[in-house]
Amino acid sequence: KKNVVALVPAVENMPSGSSYRPGDILRTMSGKTIEVLNTDAEGRLVLADALVFAQKYKPKAVIDLATLTGACVVALGDVAAGLMGNDEKLIDKVRKASEKSGEKCWPLPLWKEYDEKIKSDIADIKNIGTPGGDAGAITAAMFLKRFVNYPWVHLDIAGTAWNDYEKPYLTKGATGFGVRLLIEMLRDWKS
Repeated sequence: KKNVVALVPAVENMPSGSSYRPGDILRTMSGKTIEVLNTDAEGRLVLADALVFAQKYKPKAVIDLATLTGACVVALGDVAAGLMGNDEKLIDKVRKASEKSGEKCWPLPLWKEYDEKIKSDIADIKNIGTPGGDAGAITAAMFLKRFVNYPWVHLDIAGTAWNDYEKPYLTKGATGFGVRLLIEMLRDWKS
């Protein structure tokens, strides 16, 4: 038996007169403030609060899957998800499950130099790194890392969530990427 909790923070980018704007400062559930530089990065704002909310469950591990960045699509295409996190043992569990399940993921580094790219002069953190997107998938994960205090892995599934052509194991359309990987990981889970 395994105790698994699923949280589904969902968001839709819907412009209106009451939408948030570049230059806004938002306060998160954690109390940290975010300088909004790009309103298209709405998913990470909601995900940050979900990661803070997850703390109430005292998790042994958290794995988030998000169609977070176009930068990950540029880096890995539709072949693999970006794999990042703060715990090498958990990253290794996910990587091994990826190999068994056939849902490929590739590790990207969360070096401290990337953290510099999301520092803000007027808030605790910026919601994007360098405008123009250098290391966009990594800086998005660095942003999320600021909201976790438990073993955590982030899978950027932006390129793998949708399939434009049939593959031997996938039809066209939504792929459900990550389901096989997570099931495989749970089958092999040992504290």
